[in-house]
Amino acid sequence: MLTVHFAPNSRAGRIIWLLEELGLPYEVNKMAFHPKDLKSDAHRSRHPLGRVPVLDDGDVRIYESGAIVEYVLERHRNGGLKPAVDAPTYPAYLQWFHYCEGMVMPPVNTIVVQTLLLPPERRDATVLGQAQRLLGKALAPVDEALAGKDYLIGDFSAADVMLGHACFMSNRMGCVADEMTSLSGYVERITARPAFQTAISMQ
Repeated sequence: MLTVHFAPNSRAGRIIWLLEELGLPYEVNKMAFHPKDLKSDAHRSRHPLGRVPVLDDGDVRIYESGAIVEYVLERHRNGGLKPAVDAPTYPAYLQWFHYCEGMVMPPVNTIVVQTLLLPPERRDATVLGQAQRLLGKALAPVDEALAGKDYLIGDFSAADVMLGHACFMSNRMGCVADEMTSLSGYVERITARPAFQTAISMQ
């Protein structure tokens, strides 16, 4: 049985979403998004930095959401969520899968820190503004790529699990501009997926 070590409003939501899309059985160890849980000795034994998600699969323990997604697809079931290596869509799949953590999530992380995690007296409006502008620039190519498509490579794929979750978070923080109509529609389609709704209901 797969076990997902999970905290609300984190990248762990991607893993629940993926497992729901694939119809795989799993258990959840739900923790508070708070140092008392995440920085506990028990959780540090799972992740040296006390972060989520962490996946246990028998004797295998793996962290980093992208690595977990790739592991699940290769070890358990593709389920049509990853194109074949020789498919025309495979390069775009790889690009958008990794674009998430490379380009979108760094400014998202900064925005979360500056609006939620830091006490008001330590927040920096300049740093927040820079992150919001950077996120807008990072989302613009995603909006362009989605023009005329329902999902990033046409059909729904694990790239949508990675980047789509980040786009949902960006939209929730008010960082998807009104003119990004393709991206807004994409977030609506993702939000309507039953598997996504299950993942978000755990937040």
